[in-house]
Amino acid sequence: MKNLLSILMLFVSMITYAQVPQIGSISGKIIDATTQEELPYVNIVVKDAKNEILTGGITNDNGLFTIEKIPAGENIIEIQFIGYKTESRKVNFTKETANHNLGTVALVIDAAQLDEVTVIAETSTIEQRIDRKVINVGKDLTSAGTTASELLNNVPSVNVDSQTGNISLRGNENVRVLVDGKPTNISAAQLLKQIPSTSIKQVELITNPSAKYNPEGMSGMINIILHKNANQGFNGSVNLGVTRGVNTRFNGSLDMNYKTGKVNFFTNYGYNTGKNDNYGFVNRSDNNSNSLFEFDSDNSSHLLKFGADIYLNEKNTLSLYTIQNRYDNYSQGTTKISDNGMPVIDAFNIQDSKSDNETYNANYKIEFEKEGHNLEFEANYSKSDSPESAENSDILNLTDGFNNYIADINNTRENQLYNLDYTNPISEKGKLELGLEVRTNTSDNRNNTDQLEFAPDGTIRTTPLTNFTYDRNIYSAYATYGHKFEKVTIQVGARLEQYEIDGTFIKGNETQNVTDEIFSIYPSTFITYNPSEKNQFQVSYSRRVDRPSLGQINPIREWSTPRITSVGNPDLEPQFTNSYEFNYTRQINNGSVTFGTFYRKVNDNITRILNIDPIDEDKVLLSYTNTDSNNRYGLEASVNYKIAKWWRANASADLYVQKESGIANDNQLEVTNNAFNARISNSFTASKNLRFQLFAMYRGGGRSIQFETDPMTMVNAGASLNVLKGKGTVSFRVNDIFKGMRFKFKSENPYPSNGQFNWESRTAYLGFMYRFGGGENKARRRKSRDNNESQGSGGFL
Repeated sequence: MKNLLSILMLFVSMITYAQVPQIGSISGKIIDATTQEELPYVNIVVKDAKNEILTGGITNDNGLFTIEKIPAGENIIEIQFIGYKTESRKVNFTKETANHNLGTVALVIDAAQLDEVTVIAETSTIEQRIDRKVINVGKDLTSAGTTASELLNNVPSVNVDSQTGNISLRGNENVRVLVDGKPTNISAAQLLKQIPSTSIKQVELITNPSAKYNPEGMSGMINIILHKNANQGFNGSVNLGVTRGVNTRFNGSLDMNYKTGKVNFFTNYGYNTGKNDNYGFVNRSDNNSNSLFEFDSDNSSHLLKFGADIYLNEKNTLSLYTIQNRYDNYSQGTTKISDNGMPVIDAFNIQDSKSDNETYNANYKIEFEKEGHNLEFEANYSKSDSPESAENSDILNLTDGFNNYIADINNTRENQLYNLDYTNPISEKGKLELGLEVRTNTSDNRNNTDQLEFAPDGTIRTTPLTNFTYDRNIYSAYATYGHKFEKVTIQVGARLEQYEIDGTFIKGNETQNVTDEIFSIYPSTFITYNPSEKNQFQVSYSRRVDRPSLGQINPIREWSTPRITSVGNPDLEPQFTNSYEFNYTRQINNGSVTFGTFYRKVNDNITRILNIDPIDEDKVLLSYTNTDSNNRYGLEASVNYKIAKWWRANASADLYVQKESGIANDNQLEVTNNAFNARISNSFTASKNLRFQLFAMYRGGGRSIQFETDPMTMVNAGASLNVLKGKGTVSFRVNDIFKGMRFKFKSENPYPSNGQFNWESRTAYLGFMYRFGGGENKARRRKSRDNNESQGSGGFL
């Protein structure tokens, strides 16, 4: 911890460091006192007489270092290395004696310091900032799941549907999911399955974003921040795990960084693979029909983040990174339908899909003389290519062209984002922020199938070749101003956006164009009151928007099963939300307590709806529509508390109420939905190296204008053991011990029906994490490895 704090202080001090005359240099060689071997990647820190960090550096592979431009005067040279006792030397730099050589310095092993090294906190912590809640992911959350989907299911206010993968915030699926603050080309449901939980550093819940941020997402934004180490020298960790339910799944991740001089290289790689089984049924009472479903999918995903921070000088920083995703899915399933006990359909479906996604990001930041005064430019480009082949056959009706077909589908998407942000503390207590943003999204789709369908005139035909292009451009400008008074901070702002879409949908000889242009203003206001260091009150307001997605407006049939057909609605309008929030945070002796309440007024609410298919009354047509305005409000409370020296708990509960109305099958429907959720996570310290975790969750049932769902429960238990002198951790857990996770529903519209879907919710997980870099033995191994590979590929970097 001492070394990490020193590195942080080094960055803070660089601003003032440039104002001091720099005349000296220092050099030397660092070795191990016992083995006499050179030690690479050792931290050399230069401090002034007030113990403030001025500058620093690290040793090379031969244990040598040279630090130049050291200010005049008596300075302290500290030699720091994890696993060794810190060495300090006082050196006076004058015009006459500006250059010093420390010669050979031998470091002595400090076993006690090795035992204290902790890279990832045992328990997750929650911070309430002015516009967001930040969950710092600890081992308790990391071990909660092998993917981001499972991890987020343990985060307050967040729910992930284990069946569909859809994510909701405060009970609403209109949430925008970002990775490192950037949008992606793939759906949130698919994205969360690709990110290993061990790759996640923080989760930010931005439920009422200010005008500085994109206004999309009625319930706000979830920003997933991946690890990007910036520690001096070479550091890293490796995670391996295996999950066993009905099937066996494997996961692993590697996190590394290498910082030398003015460059910090970082990389994170994650991998998941394995099968998942799903099964369920739907019963209809009006015609005594029964549908049975069985699906299994074999998935593998690779996620790589690699980049560098280049500190050009004290005022200019260039950051570059890329994220590469590859996702392969092979799934197969059966749908068996019987009417009055007689089988009518026995369909078998195979889907083979891939998703290649690439993101490239460049960020350039200029710091001016005044602290906090800066200009930042960012460019982000991403592209995804998602080919899919499908085959469906009905063994009871092999000549039925509706249920026996093949399909070849390809989706390509490109996103470009350009940001220019300017921040200026125009006074001691006031700060002005200005920004410009351009976003462009292009989607291309091609679907070739031999499936039969009903033509608009009612005749049967082979589905024509379909393809579409869909372009969306958004041009934005924002301004916010914040001012701090005695105990009150106020921030006001507004965002101006010009939204343009242009889509061409072609099906055979039929062409349909969708265009729109909307100019909107999105104001925001935050008022924070801090009566003391332990209490914080905040009220906020923002205007939000949910624009129809491509799948929601696509007039071409997107997919079809023996009983359901999905098609978009090109006449959908955006829904606008006025969002109000109140939050209170109290710091207590052994933790913190937060309480919040919110109210949302939604206009032109977008909702999913099921109607009887006008072409085939035995089928259901799934589409989307705008319903009347509705009100949503709720309460949230959470506590992070150290109950005893050996027991820490995180608990949260929330209650959401929403009123929704709409039309289905020409019937006016209205419903008020009350949803209550609660969860608690306990961490028990049995010894210095052994810990236990116990997690329980209750997710209340809910109602929409067409469905009513039952509650779900989950209880998980696990343990973690530190081994190898604290460098390694073995973890074990069992999820959903009592098998309370299943999606059970009933409906009266469009048909009276009930059903249930299940998945591999009860699983056992065994994992191992190992941390390397910075220690005595690790440095030797790295040096040896580099020597061995010098004639080969040239090493990792």
